[in-house]
Amino acid sequence: MSELPKIDLEKTKSNIVEFIKSKVNEARSDGIAIGLSGGIDSTLVAYLACEAVGHDNVFGIVMPSSTTPAEDKIHGIEIAQNLGIDYREIAIDSILNEYLSVTQLDNNDLAIGNLKARIRMSVLYYYANFKNYLVIGTGNKSEILIGYFTKHGDGACDMEPIGDLYKSEVFKLSKHLGISKEIVEKPPRAGLWDNQTDEDEIGMSYDLLDKILYLFSEKDMKNVEIAEKLDISVNDVDMIISKIKRSAHKSKVPESPQKTIL
Repeated sequence: MSELPKIDLEKTKSNIVEFIKSKVNEARSDGIAIGLSGGIDSTLVAYLACEAVGHDNVFGIVMPSSTTPAEDKIHGIEIAQNLGIDYREIAIDSILNEYLSVTQLDNNDLAIGNLKARIRMSVLYYYANFKNYLVIGTGNKSEILIGYFTKHGDGACDMEPIGDLYKSEVFKLSKHLGISKEIVEKPPRAGLWDNQTDEDEIGMSYDLLDKILYLFSEKDMKNVEIAEKLDISVNDVDMIISKIKRSAHKSKVPESPQKTIL
């Protein structure tokens, strides 16, 4: 099966650190605010942010809900403590329940899951505004390309430092930085509803997803060519291409029609 090209892990790390520094300086900001989910993406970004601006200038928030796996909350807190950053734990269920009480709509897992992500980002921006910090995103290239994020939720941020790294590259860079095996080997999950995992929801492993994305978005290969090269069904390739096309709006500035001048 086709492999992604190897990246220079040390140089990539340095580039991301310099990128974070430059964005903080450009905005005349005093630091970085980050949501700590206990997963590999936010852990990697937290490590890189601390190297970029110093642990005294990074603020983390752990925001569990009733569907957050217990170990994810524990890991989020441990990451903050291990890095020596200031942090808060803010459970979001009371905020969520108030929304649901006011709207009085029937329960819908997807809508509620997206609402949780938007509540978390609202909390992050409140603290960031208060402290004159920037909100740092934790989305990777795999998720961004297929729209596997909540618009105006975890997709809302001031920078995406790992946004050019496929998920498989996130794993490699995390191992390179010495992030704990427990975090690296834990199944990726958003915890937006019970028993949810990223790969189950996407419909395939990140390893296969990344190969499809690379061949389609960077090598401009057609669906049949990709299927033949990876020895998979065309339907699997079409499923991912469909996700890319359907979710393209999530990564764009909202569009407006042109006015007509007399």
